[in-house]
Amino acid sequence: MIEAASGARGATSVQVWDLPLRLWHWALAILVLVAWVTPSVYDRLHRLAGYAVIALLAFRLIWGFAGTRYARFGRLGVRLRAAPRYIWNLRRGITGRYIGLNPAGTVMLVTLLLLLLLAVSAITGAMEVTVTFFGVWWVEDTHAYASDAVLVLVGLHVLGVIVVGLLQRQNLVRAMFTGRKQLRNR
Repeated sequence: MIEAASGARGATSVQVWDLPLRLWHWALAILVLVAWVTPSVYDRLHRLAGYAVIALLAFRLIWGFAGTRYARFGRLGVRLRAAPRYIWNLRRGITGRYIGLNPAGTVMLVTLLLLLLLAVSAITGAMEVTVTFFGVWWVEDTHAYASDAVLVLVGLHVLGVIVVGLLQRQNLVRAMFTGRKQLRNR
């Protein structure tokens, strides 16, 4: 059930992202930032951030099947098939309206989660500090490349949120804090 409230200037506010999903999102953002700025300087904090990312990924996989409507993975296939056209249309400023993730956001979710890029980064990082894998070149290289790819994708994600927010004239960052998204009445 969609919870709606009337807002100013003919917009309807709709509850989209539940509290567990929003807490997960911001915790993940903070932990990725912490992991990014702490390697080789604060190794213990870097490792703790990596372990916490693994825990958050496990939670998100569970929540993708057991969570509320917009937290579930049920519409991934439809949105992924729509992604090329959606991204192509962004060149002309055409975004369409999506209550939950748009097709580009779905691609980001799949790339970061379901293709397990964050998991590869975190798990290879954990492997690096074990006796068995310490100093093993392919573990170190995989961790470095996956971590760099995560940072690139995070940058693309932030850029995408800014661009789509500007094109749709709505504050998507605020929506991820409040859980409510503005739907303009036509």
